[in-house]
Amino acid sequence: MSEHDVDTRPMIETHDVKKIYADGKVQALDGVDLSVSAGEFVAITGPSGCGKSTLLSLLAALDGPTSGTIRVGPYELQHLKNADRFRRQEVGLVFQLHNLLPRLSVLGNVEIAMMGSERPRAERAKRAQSLLRDVGLTDLSDRRPTQLSGGERQRVAVARALANDPSVLYADEPTGSLDSRSVSTVLGLFERLRTDHGVTIVLVTHDVAVAASADRTVHMLDGRIVEP
Repeated sequence: MSEHDVDTRPMIETHDVKKIYADGKVQALDGVDLSVSAGEFVAITGPSGCGKSTLLSLLAALDGPTSGTIRVGPYELQHLKNADRFRRQEVGLVFQLHNLLPRLSVLGNVEIAMMGSERPRAERAKRAQSLLRDVGLTDLSDRRPTQLSGGERQRVAVARALANDPSVLYADEPTGSLDSRSVSTVLGLFERLRTDHGVTIVLVTHDVAVAASADRTVHMLDGRIVEP
Protein backbone atom coordinates (compact mmCIF):
# COMPACT_ATOMS: atom_id res chain seq x y z
CA MET A 1 0.00 0.00 0.00
CA SER A 2 1.46 3.39 -1.00
CA GLU A 3 1.38 6.49 1.17
CA HIS A 4 -1.47 7.83 -0.97
CA ASP A 5 -3.67 4.76 -0.58
CA VAL A 6 -6.43 4.69 2.02
CA ASP A 7 -7.12 1.50 3.97
CA THR A 8 -10.85 0.98 3.48
CA ARG A 9 -11.03 -2.42 5.18
CA PRO A 10 -13.49 -2.80 8.07
CA MET A 11 -12.25 -2.22 11.60
CA ILE A 12 -13.57 -5.67 12.62
CA GLU A 13 -13.87 -8.63 10.28
CA THR A 14 -14.52 -12.30 10.97
CA HIS A 15 -14.72 -15.16 8.50
CA ASP A 16 -16.27 -18.58 9.18
CA VAL A 17 -15.55 -18.35 12.91
CA LYS A 18 -16.39 -21.45 14.92
CA LYS A 19 -16.07 -22.08 18.63
CA ILE A 20 -16.55 -25.55 20.09
CA TYR A 21 -16.47 -26.49 23.77
CA ALA A 22 -16.71 -29.67 25.84
CA ASP A 23 -14.62 -31.91 23.58
CA GLY A 24 -16.70 -31.08 20.54
CA LYS A 25 -20.09 -31.51 22.16
CA VAL A 26 -21.08 -27.83 22.34
CA GLN A 27 -20.82 -25.59 19.28
CA ALA A 28 -21.15 -22.03 20.57
CA LEU A 29 -20.37 -20.40 17.21
CA ASP A 30 -21.03 -22.01 13.85
CA GLY A 31 -19.44 -20.12 10.96
CA VAL A 32 -19.82 -16.44 11.93
CA ASP A 33 -19.07 -13.82 9.27
CA LEU A 34 -19.18 -10.26 10.59
CA SER A 35 -17.94 -6.93 9.29
CA VAL A 36 -17.94 -3.69 11.30
CA SER A 37 -16.74 -0.40 9.85
CA ALA A 38 -14.47 2.00 11.72
CA GLY A 39 -16.58 4.30 13.89
CA GLU A 40 -19.71 2.17 13.53
CA PHE A 41 -21.99 1.35 16.48
CA VAL A 42 -23.33 -2.20 16.14
CA ALA A 43 -25.69 -4.04 18.48
CA ILE A 44 -25.71 -7.84 18.63
CA THR A 45 -28.99 -9.37 19.80
CA GLY A 46 -30.46 -12.83 20.22
CA PRO A 47 -31.77 -15.24 22.85
CA SER A 48 -29.67 -16.50 25.76
CA GLY A 49 -27.17 -19.09 24.61
CA CYS A 50 -27.14 -17.95 20.98
CA GLY A 51 -23.41 -17.18 21.06
CA LYS A 52 -23.34 -13.40 21.23
CA SER A 53 -21.23 -13.14 24.41
CA THR A 54 -18.91 -15.86 23.07
CA LEU A 55 -18.42 -13.82 19.90
CA LEU A 56 -17.64 -10.71 21.93
CA SER A 57 -15.02 -12.58 23.97
CA LEU A 58 -13.33 -13.72 20.76
CA LEU A 59 -13.34 -10.19 19.32
CA ALA A 60 -11.63 -9.01 22.53
CA ALA A 61 -9.07 -11.85 22.41
CA LEU A 62 -10.28 -13.14 25.76
CA ASP A 63 -10.57 -16.52 24.06
CA GLY A 64 -9.55 -17.97 20.72
CA PRO A 65 -11.65 -19.47 17.93
CA THR A 66 -11.64 -23.18 17.21
CA SER A 67 -11.36 -22.25 13.53
CA GLY A 68 -11.84 -19.26 11.26
CA THR A 69 -10.20 -15.84 11.14
CA ILE A 70 -10.71 -12.67 13.20
CA ARG A 71 -9.14 -9.32 12.39
CA VAL A 72 -9.42 -6.18 14.51
CA GLY A 73 -7.64 -3.24 12.91
CA PRO A 74 -4.27 -4.56 11.73
CA TYR A 75 -4.31 -7.50 14.16
CA GLU A 76 -5.06 -11.07 13.11
CA LEU A 77 -6.29 -12.33 16.47
CA GLN A 78 -5.73 -16.03 15.81
CA HIS A 79 -2.01 -15.21 15.43
CA LEU A 80 -1.62 -12.87 18.41
CA LYS A 81 1.56 -13.42 20.41
CA ASN A 82 0.57 -11.07 23.23
CA ALA A 83 -3.19 -10.88 23.80
CA ASP A 84 -2.76 -8.82 26.98
CA ARG A 85 -0.90 -6.10 25.09
CA PHE A 86 -3.53 -6.09 22.34
CA ARG A 87 -6.34 -5.63 24.86
CA ARG A 88 -4.45 -2.96 26.77
CA GLN A 89 -3.70 -0.94 23.64
CA GLU A 90 -6.74 -1.47 21.43
CA VAL A 91 -9.75 -2.67 23.43
CA GLY A 92 -12.13 -1.18 25.98
CA LEU A 93 -14.44 -3.60 27.83
CA VAL A 94 -17.67 -2.81 29.68
CA PHE A 95 -19.77 -5.55 31.32
CA GLN A 96 -23.17 -5.70 33.00
CA LEU A 97 -21.40 -6.06 36.34
CA HIS A 98 -19.03 -3.12 36.43
CA ASN A 99 -16.34 -4.95 38.46
CA LEU A 100 -15.06 -1.83 40.17
CA LEU A 101 -12.59 -2.27 43.02
CA PRO A 102 -14.45 -1.31 46.23
CA ARG A 103 -11.39 -0.16 48.16
CA LEU A 104 -10.30 2.31 45.50
CA SER A 105 -11.81 5.70 44.85
CA VAL A 106 -13.61 6.43 41.59
CA LEU A 107 -10.45 8.15 40.35
CA GLY A 108 -8.32 5.19 41.41
CA ASN A 109 -10.58 2.75 39.57
CA VAL A 110 -9.98 4.64 36.32
CA GLU A 111 -6.27 5.12 36.93
CA ILE A 112 -5.63 1.44 37.60
CA ALA A 113 -6.48 0.57 33.99
CA MET A 114 -3.35 2.47 32.96
CA MET A 115 -1.01 0.57 35.25
CA GLY A 116 1.59 -1.15 33.12
CA SER A 117 1.36 1.48 30.42
CA GLU A 118 4.15 3.93 29.66
CA ARG A 119 2.22 6.88 31.08
CA PRO A 120 3.91 8.47 34.12
CA ARG A 121 1.87 8.67 37.31
CA ALA A 122 0.98 12.35 36.96
CA GLU A 123 -0.24 11.79 33.41
CA ARG A 124 -2.34 8.81 34.49
CA ALA A 125 -4.07 10.95 37.10
CA LYS A 126 -4.67 13.74 34.61
CA ARG A 127 -6.08 11.31 32.06
CA ALA A 128 -8.39 9.74 34.66
CA GLN A 129 -9.68 13.16 35.72
CA SER A 130 -10.35 14.07 32.08
CA LEU A 131 -12.32 10.86 31.52
CA LEU A 132 -14.40 11.39 34.64
CA ARG A 133 -15.20 14.86 33.36
CA ASP A 134 -16.30 13.31 30.05
CA VAL A 135 -18.74 10.97 31.82
CA GLY A 136 -20.00 13.70 34.16
CA LEU A 137 -18.49 12.39 37.41
CA THR A 138 -15.82 14.95 38.26
CA ASP A 139 -17.50 15.82 41.56
CA LEU A 140 -17.54 12.15 42.64
CA SER A 141 -13.90 11.29 41.96
CA ASP A 142 -13.05 10.81 45.66
CA ARG A 143 -15.98 8.53 46.46
CA ARG A 144 -15.92 4.74 46.70
CA PRO A 145 -18.02 2.62 44.30
CA THR A 146 -20.38 1.66 47.14
CA GLN A 147 -21.33 5.33 47.45
CA LEU A 148 -22.54 5.54 43.83
CA SER A 149 -25.76 4.61 42.10
CA GLY A 150 -25.80 1.78 39.56
CA GLY A 151 -25.78 4.22 36.67
CA GLU A 152 -22.86 6.16 38.14
CA ARG A 153 -20.86 2.96 38.65
CA GLN A 154 -21.43 2.00 35.04
CA ARG A 155 -20.23 5.42 33.89
CA VAL A 156 -17.05 4.87 35.91
CA ALA A 157 -16.68 1.51 34.14
CA VAL A 158 -16.99 3.26 30.76
CA ALA A 159 -14.35 5.81 31.78
CA ARG A 160 -12.05 2.99 32.86
CA ALA A 161 -12.61 1.18 29.55
CA LEU A 162 -11.48 4.29 27.68
CA ALA A 163 -8.38 4.93 29.78
CA ASN A 164 -5.92 3.66 27.18
CA ASP A 165 -7.56 5.28 24.14
CA PRO A 166 -8.95 2.07 22.62
CA SER A 167 -9.94 1.89 18.98
CA VAL A 168 -12.83 -0.47 19.79
CA LEU A 169 -15.23 -0.63 22.73
CA TYR A 170 -17.02 -3.89 23.53
CA ALA A 171 -19.99 -3.80 25.87
CA ASP A 172 -21.74 -6.96 27.12
CA GLU A 173 -25.24 -6.16 28.47
CA PRO A 174 -23.95 -2.84 29.90
CA THR A 175 -27.45 -1.59 30.70
CA GLY A 176 -28.92 -4.85 31.97
CA SER A 177 -29.00 -3.82 35.64
CA LEU A 178 -29.83 -0.13 35.18
CA ASP A 179 -33.04 1.87 35.50
CA SER A 180 -34.44 3.58 32.40
CA ARG A 181 -32.90 6.97 33.20
CA SER A 182 -29.45 5.46 33.67
CA VAL A 183 -29.87 3.45 30.45
CA SER A 184 -30.49 6.65 28.51
CA THR A 185 -27.45 8.29 30.13
CA VAL A 186 -25.10 5.40 29.27
CA LEU A 187 -26.38 5.10 25.69
CA GLY A 188 -25.99 8.83 25.22
CA LEU A 189 -22.43 8.51 26.48
CA PHE A 190 -21.69 5.74 23.97
CA GLU A 191 -23.04 7.85 21.13
CA ARG A 192 -20.96 10.83 22.19
CA LEU A 193 -17.82 8.71 22.38
CA ARG A 194 -18.43 7.40 18.89
CA THR A 195 -19.17 10.87 17.48
CA ASP A 196 -16.40 12.78 19.25
CA HIS A 197 -13.62 10.18 19.30
CA GLY A 198 -14.43 7.80 16.45
CA VAL A 199 -14.52 4.75 18.71
CA THR A 200 -15.98 1.62 17.09
CA ILE A 201 -18.62 0.12 19.41
CA VAL A 202 -19.99 -3.43 19.51
CA LEU A 203 -22.71 -3.91 22.11
CA VAL A 204 -24.42 -7.17 23.14
CA THR A 205 -27.94 -6.78 24.48
CA HIS A 206 -31.29 -8.51 25.00
CA ASP A 207 -33.07 -5.17 25.03
CA VAL A 208 -34.67 -4.18 21.72
CA ALA A 209 -34.84 -0.53 22.76
CA VAL A 210 -31.12 -0.49 23.58
CA ALA A 211 -30.30 -2.16 20.25
CA ALA A 212 -32.31 0.51 18.45
CA SER A 213 -29.79 3.14 19.55
CA ALA A 214 -27.09 1.52 17.38
CA ASP A 215 -26.45 2.17 13.69
CA ARG A 216 -27.15 -1.45 12.88
CA THR A 217 -28.43 -4.57 14.63
CA VAL A 218 -26.97 -8.04 14.07
CA HIS A 219 -29.21 -10.94 15.10
CA MET A 220 -27.82 -14.28 16.28
CA LEU A 221 -29.45 -17.66 16.70
CA ASP A 222 -27.83 -21.02 17.48
CA GLY A 223 -24.31 -19.70 16.98
CA ARG A 224 -25.01 -18.06 13.63
CA ILE A 225 -25.82 -14.58 12.37
CA VAL A 226 -29.32 -14.66 10.89
CA GLU A 227 -31.67 -12.26 9.15
CA PRO A 228 -34.02 -10.25 11.41
